[in-house]
Amino acid sequence: MAAACLLSICFTLVLILSAYSASDVELILSKIRPSLQGSAENLLLLSWNASVPLCQWRGLKWAFSNGTSLLCTDLSSPQWTNVSLYRNPSLHLVSLQLPSANLSGTLPREIGELTSLQSLYLSVNSLTGAIPVELGYSTSLSDIDLSHNLLEGSVPASIWNLCDGLISLKLHGNKLSDSPPEPALPDSNCKNLQFLDLGQNRFVGNFPEFIVGFHGLKELDLGDNMFSGQIPQTITGLKLETLNLSHNNFTGVLPNFVGSKFGAEVFEGNSPGLCGAPLRACSGTSGLSSGAIAGLVIGLMTGSVVLVSLLIGYFQGKRKKKVDDDEEEGEEFEEGGDEEAGGNNGGDGKLILFQGGEHLTLEDVLNATGQVMEKTSYGTVYKASLTDGGTIALRLLKEGSCNDRKSCLPVIKQLGRIRHENLIPLRAFYQGRRGEKLLIYDYVPNKSLHELLHESRVGKPVLNWARRHKIGLGIARGLAYLHGLETPITHGNVRSKTVLVDDFFVARLNEFGLDRIMVPSMADEILASAKADGYKAPELQRMKKCNSRTDVYAFGILLLEILLGKKPGKSGRNGEFVDLPSLVKVAVLEETTMEIFDMELLKGVRNPMEEGLVQTLKLAMGCCAPVATVRPAMDEVVRQLEENRPRNRSAMYSPAETRSGSVTPF
Repeated sequence: MAAACLLSICFTLVLILSAYSASDVELILSKIRPSLQGSAENLLLLSWNASVPLCQWRGLKWAFSNGTSLLCTDLSSPQWTNVSLYRNPSLHLVSLQLPSANLSGTLPREIGELTSLQSLYLSVNSLTGAIPVELGYSTSLSDIDLSHNLLEGSVPASIWNLCDGLISLKLHGNKLSDSPPEPALPDSNCKNLQFLDLGQNRFVGNFPEFIVGFHGLKELDLGDNMFSGQIPQTITGLKLETLNLSHNNFTGVLPNFVGSKFGAEVFEGNSPGLCGAPLRACSGTSGLSSGAIAGLVIGLMTGSVVLVSLLIGYFQGKRKKKVDDDEEEGEEFEEGGDEEAGGNNGGDGKLILFQGGEHLTLEDVLNATGQVMEKTSYGTVYKASLTDGGTIALRLLKEGSCNDRKSCLPVIKQLGRIRHENLIPLRAFYQGRRGEKLLIYDYVPNKSLHELLHESRVGKPVLNWARRHKIGLGIARGLAYLHGLETPITHGNVRSKTVLVDDFFVARLNEFGLDRIMVPSMADEILASAKADGYKAPELQRMKKCNSRTDVYAFGILLLEILLGKKPGKSGRNGEFVDLPSLVKVAVLEETTMEIFDMELLKGVRNPMEEGLVQTLKLAMGCCAPVATVRPAMDEVVRQLEENRPRNRSAMYSPAETRSGSVTPF
């Protein structure tokens, strides 16, 4: 009987769907869902079925022809049943939002038949194949985000059919190729288009000049492609707030962006032939005739014979002196003392001391008994006991690091001079005869932020909002200090594992600047680890390119980790990649923002807006902006965090409070 009823229901639904063959509901079930989920069943798409109310289908928003949204306000009412809604010709899909949903299929061409669809968000998935021509037939589309998929082939020219209503088009991080197509109509100016992101693809050809006709553009990203030729001067007519043309093959003179805030990073990584502010100055020629130029050349050549004969002796002597000085510097590093930092010599190597490490001797270091604490991308960390009862932390760098002593020693000295309450100070540096290198720090018997957030143990303190805010602010202050030095230093490896937290929830950053003393291959191993763990900025391809903005991105991920209590990157359980910014975007789109905060974080919080929680979430998302120039500087991050302090901060100074309520030392 039950089976017969089920067959009857299914038959009824089939008749309904047949009667309304052009309905958006049928397109979703028969065409779009199978295409998006590929060969494997997708958990999010399981909600797209007749047993779930239409208003609860994940990632979809519906509205009637009169503009009224379909809401689940009264699921018991007959008008909200799926059968009645399938019959309603005035019901249309207005938004398809499934970012970071583990989709693995292709973009269905039937999307073009969704005539009322306004927004299409399918970023951070594994969609393959080409962008269908039919996408340009969905006449209401205004926001398209297909970033970070595996789409390939050409962008169809039909995309500009949407020109009049298009506000945002984001295709970043795919495998799209050829030249971006021009609009079919020469006077198409896409007057409402504000955001155009074609970065990190395989586009070729000259700068797509039709873009300069899009006068409403605020953000333009063409970075990490293979564009060539000159950047047109007419681009200065756009009122761009952010711009990225880096890592292409552009040449010629840069347009004169009068009063522009665009820095060198906007244009870096192009052909050496690209010049002009803010890059190097262009070498130009005067308006002299060819005869005058020939005369000048002949005169200069004649004079240069005399000049060269005078300078040869000078430079030969200077070169000999430089070689002698370099040899002396090498001998000093390996055998002699270091006057600036203080040093201890010995047949077993060289120990350079910095402030706070003056009590150490070479004998202390070599005779210390150590136990392995952890193994990191940079090497092995030991807890070492001195003969006098003291304890130090020794970081043995991987073999092959810092091969060039002339470049290594100045970096070590700079790191040894850095002192800030939110940074772990370097106390000494040792290099042995066989090339082994030890960085010597104070031993800090505290837990990492990673352990506090993600490990369960008896007696672990409650991490409420006040405490987490204090930790985040401390990290921001440490990074701002590094970035603001006379010779700025980037951390290069910001993550919860490199943050130590003391009994009073003061955060102290470790491992800062160490990428600068690693050979490129080892430094790139750190970058690969950062990518796997979800902290790598999208534009960072080689570790030597890390800068303050890539630090800001990693800090943004770390701040989201603090707020959400979730571990970013690949999960050890099932291997899935957890993209924290995408989780926030989904929550915002589905109006479930308050549900993504860690439950422990919300304890004692009466009003998230007044307590600065929502503001801090927005700040974290700003730090994670895909375009580097949009991200705030760390001093601005510090300012905003200080403005959004929690009102009730009394719990910050009670480290004894634990989840069990007992008094347990942290």
